[in-house]
Amino acid sequence: MTKYDVRFKVNLVEHYLSGSNGYRELVSAYGIEHSQLRRWVASYQLHGLSGLEKKHRFYNAEFKLKVLQHIAREGLSDRHAAALYDIRSTGSIGKWRREYDKGGLVALTPRRKGRPMKPPTPPSKLEAPDETRMQKALLEELAYLRAENAYLKKLKALSEAERNAALVKKRKCSKG
Repeated sequence: MTKYDVRFKVNLVEHYLSGSNGYRELVSAYGIEHSQLRRWVASYQLHGLSGLEKKHRFYNAEFKLKVLQHIAREGLSDRHAAALYDIRSTGSIGKWRREYDKGGLVALTPRRKGRPMKPPTPPSKLEAPDETRMQKALLEELAYLRAENAYLKKLKALSEAERNAALVKKRKCSKG
């Protein structure tokens, strides 16, 4: 979908409102959709220049319900209601109606976009303070050094045992 600047929209709307050109002539001359021009004209008539400006707006559940109730009460079309309430996308109203029919007012509540937030980590699972982490690291290093020391002692004892066995064997061979 092509985005049009405000000056372009105002120019077309004013051409139409001046009465010199109708919808068909303007649509064919500028290559835009008929419904697009109708929305611009309706929005301009109801809201002035601000009705044609770019708008990002989030609607709360109460507003959505108010629009849906007004449509039902007055028998309005979604397009007419969008123009009345300055809603840029008429498709939004149909979406709100489907959501409301499925889940009521709760379904109209806006939801956050993107990935859901991580639940907060309980305090017991938080990282320990520096002192506790340092103490844990020191204890791990101490256990490693003790294991290494025990291994070296065992290796030394085995080496001495082999040496002693070799000496005993030599003595037996020299005696016999």
